[in-house]
Parts: sequence; structure tokens; C-alpha cells
Amino acid sequence: MANCRLPAGVQDVLPRECSILTELKLKLERKFSLAGFSPVLSAGLEYYETFSGKENAVPEERMFKMTDTDGKLLVLRPDTTLSIARIAATKLNSDRARLSYFADKYDLENGGGLSSREIYQAGVECLGEEGAFSDAQCIAFAIECLKEAGLRDFIIDIGHVGYFKGLLEESGLSAAEAEGVRTCINRKDTMNAERLLKKAGVSGDALNNILALPALFGGANILEEAEKLTQNACAIGAVRTLQKIDRLLSDMGYEGYISYDLGMIKPLSYYSGILFSGLVKDLGAPVLSGGRYDNLADAFGKHMPAVGFAMGLKRILVALERQGSLPEEKKPLVIVAEEGQEARAYREFVSRTERGERVRLSALTGKEGAKQEQDAGYEVLPVGGNA
Repeated sequence: MANCRLPAGVQDVLPRECSILTELKLKLERKFSLAGFSPVLSAGLEYYETFSGKENAVPEERMFKMTDTDGKLLVLRPDTTLSIARIAATKLNSDRARLSYFADKYDLENGGGLSSREIYQAGVECLGEEGAFSDAQCIAFAIECLKEAGLRDFIIDIGHVGYFKGLLEESGLSAAEAEGVRTCINRKDTMNAERLLKKAGVSGDALNNILALPALFGGANILEEAEKLTQNACAIGAVRTLQKIDRLLSDMGYEGYISYDLGMIKPLSYYSGILFSGLVKDLGAPVLSGGRYDNLADAFGKHMPAVGFAMGLKRILVALERQGSLPEEKKPLVIVAEEGQEARAYREFVSRTERGERVRLSALTGKEGAKQEQDAGYEVLPVGGNA
């Protein structure tokens, strides 16, 4: 018997789940379009060098690699945002663009549970835009998209890489040391963060301020606490930006959907400003991730400051299921023809589909065919005779 197993970290999408995913995609497509975003689809195969050898490179161990017929190294799309930045910088004749997408990205390191190697995403990128209002708009739209998906009991957690960068300026850490500390802080692993900092010779206020980061989460009041911790201009600037965003989002009516976490620190070479995650009650992983990445397009020859986010559609389905919010399965009406009335039944089938009804023309006929369809749980429409 042929091997019917799948590699770790990938899943087949069966009809019920696929139907829900399709409905979710249609709702979000409409949401994106009405908000002025233009759809784009990047190539699934790209050159390895597009994602490597840059300051914002995707880690090599996360990429699925293969060799082309000409010997050049290819990768399955490891990051959609970088692909969109490439398109915007090299193929669009505009300094500004609002783009949306639905695409798979591939991550070799993920292996199971809520972490998949094949990640089906929906996302938006606002390119050529700067400022707190642009950031606030993007976060507000992320909230609206999660609501459109049918989620409840979620929150958008907001941080800013500038605060950590400012504290680093006072620590004297090398780039490699800073990345190690960043990883620990992002995991709320204060013990190992302290070990790495002390090993690098960091002490005093510089040490204590960095170790305070994991506890700087909650409402807007933590921004005032963060401002009191340091006099560094970069860190203070990050706090002031977050305070502006907080005022804007509160005025827009989203105060109940947001919180702040200055210990949420994603890779510094990728993000340049705010970053945010969509968190859902009872789910141990974010369903949405985004932020500001002003320098991504620079590697492709054009400076286009940008902010955006991506939603993990399969994770959203898991969250909907746990919240008891999955839509009910709607079976199609089944048309069953009496023998000799197949053409008439087919015309009825075509007429109903043209009116927008969801119907299926059964390959079974007669009373026995109708009975089998009814026993399978379908509503039956007999056509011709006494089917």
C-alpha cells in the first residue's frame, strides 16, 4: 500500500473545513476591497537570495530550499510581507499602495499543534505611509477584520521595538548579544535574560530596565510607567508614539480591544516601530500578527515605509470552534430524477443554480435513489413521476 501519511506540520483540509475557510475568505475579500485595498498574489517559488544575505533576512533554517534546473537555489515563500515589499518596490509605479493578499507561507521549523509548516494567511500592507494615525488605522482595521471573521473575546496586544532599542543603547550589547536577550524577553524568560545580560557585563539601571520589560504589560497606564524608567530619547519616542496611538484608538471606540506589552519584542532587523498581535481567549497562539517595517523595501531599491498585518486563517477556525462560533453546516438540496426524466431534472438543476440556490443533482434515480439521499440526511426534491 502506498504511503498515505503526511509530513509533520502539514494537514489536508477536508470539505467541511474547506467550506468554512472559503466563506471566511470571501468575507475578508469583501472587507479588504471595501477598505480600498487592491489584491495581489506573489509567486510561491522565489530565489533564495531574495530572503537571505540581508539585514532583514529570514533565518536559513526556516526555509524550504530546492535547486532549480540551472543550479540556482529556490525557496517556497517563507515570508509574504517581504514578497509584497519586493513587488511594491520593483513593479508598482507608485510611492504608495494598499495591498491585500491570501497566500500560503512555509516555515520549516514549525512542526505541529497550532504551529504549522504550511500557513494559510490573509493580510494587508499599507505601503508608503508613516505616522501614528497610519498605525492606529491599521490596528483598528485588524480589529474590524477579526470581528468580521466572527471572533469574540479577543484583544490586540501592542508594543514598540523602539523602546527596547533605546534601552539597548544604554547596555553596550553587541547585535548577537542583543538578539539573545530579545528572544528571552519576548518569551518572558527573565532568568535567562538576566544571565545573558550579566555575562555581557550589563549592570545597574541598564540591567534593571531591560529586566523590567516582561512586567510592562496591561492597560495604557503602563506607558507612563515605561516613560519613568529611562531618559533615552529613542525609548521615550516609542512611548510617545504609543500614547498617540492609544488616544486615537480610544477616540475611534476601540479602547476595550487593546492592551500594551513592551516585553513583546520581535526581530529588530525586521520591525522598525509598533508591533501587535491578536490574541483570543483559550487559544495558546496569536491569530493575527503585524507591525511597522519601514525598511523592508530598501533591500529592493526603494524606500517605502509600511505597516500591515497577517491573519492565520486556520488558527481563526480553531478559535471559532473553541468559542462555539463555527457556522452550521448547510447541506444542498438534492434533486432526484425519476427514470426517463433525467433531462428534465437537469434543467431544474441548472435553473436553480442560476437563481443562486445551492443544489446537487443526484446520480441516483427513482424512489430508491430518493430514499438513499434522505437516509444520508439530505432534503430531496423529486422531479418527474413519483421519484
